[in-house]
Amino acid sequence: MTSALLVLRAGSAVTVQDSGRFGYQRLGVSPAGPMDPWSHRLADRLAGNPEGSAGLEIGPGVLELEVRAERVRIGLAGAVRTVTLDGRPRPWWSALSLLQGQRLALGPAATGVWSYLAVRGGIALPPVLGSRSTHTLSRIGGLQGRALRAGDLLPLGEAEVPGDLPDLVLAAPPEPVDGPIRVVLGPQEAWFTEAGLATFLGAAWRVSARSDRMGYRLEGPRIEHARSPNIVSDGIVFGSIQVPGSGQPIVLLADRQTTGGYPKIATVIGADLGRLAQTAPGGSLRFAAADLAGALAARRHARERLEAAVRSLAPIGGGGTLEPAFLLSVNLVSGVTAGEP
Repeated sequence: MTSALLVLRAGSAVTVQDSGRFGYQRLGVSPAGPMDPWSHRLADRLAGNPEGSAGLEIGPGVLELEVRAERVRIGLAGAVRTVTLDGRPRPWWSALSLLQGQRLALGPAATGVWSYLAVRGGIALPPVLGSRSTHTLSRIGGLQGRALRAGDLLPLGEAEVPGDLPDLVLAAPPEPVDGPIRVVLGPQEAWFTEAGLATFLGAAWRVSARSDRMGYRLEGPRIEHARSPNIVSDGIVFGSIQVPGSGQPIVLLADRQTTGGYPKIATVIGADLGRLAQTAPGGSLRFAAADLAGALAARRHARERLEAAVRSLAPIGGGGTLEPAFLLSVNLVSGVTAGEP
């Protein structure tokens, strides 16, 4: 029997995502990938996967699955939700073993927006251009290039899940980072007046209900341009902040277009991409300028926070932390991955 997960119920924004589809932006192909890369990595670590494996990204709605395998191992991270297994509550930030026929139900996001379910061995759908990430706008990757729905069957990669592997929970999950979203100004800050830059960095911005995986539209005071709000189209990266003629910024995210013709006032640093993405529509945020050295230091700190969370793994119900040898045995310790934001 092929190991699989059967989708019984899914909200409108549940997709298969790995770390993304890179190397094709010059051809107009968006990388896609997770909205919160750090939570995606943590879910993989909890499941015992190499970081960047194909798992499920769950938007604000619900997800219910049935196990079609002798035993699977999952990791749960990101926006906090209620978890039940055959109706019995289980904790968030956990690594769980599921058995044939069991039903896992995840409630709506209680905090944040995007949650991640990793399964040991990954989701074994065919890769497209080297990635299993779903980009729904171009309908490539994942399962037929679309969001999941009831009745979908997700094949799983081969993976050993020992019968004596305990269910685990993070005793010290990553604490939210307070403060503004940090950005590196540019590359077109010269297209804005000093007053416009001051508005961008000084105002509180509200995430519009028109936001999605392609980009978050922000609402607030008008940012003043120093010259035309149009440029010759150039490249877009995860976290680029465009300001069109309306003066209202747009933060380009996982499903972004590959080029754009509006000037970019700043770029969100890699350490804060997940923080921004987890701000729900109607939520408020501010920006603060950082330099390259500060951005690199923040990324190192984000990695340290992830490692500290993994080291806090403990059996559900108590019993203390686990020995380092056990963590190594279940492949929960890995190094920094190439190209991480």
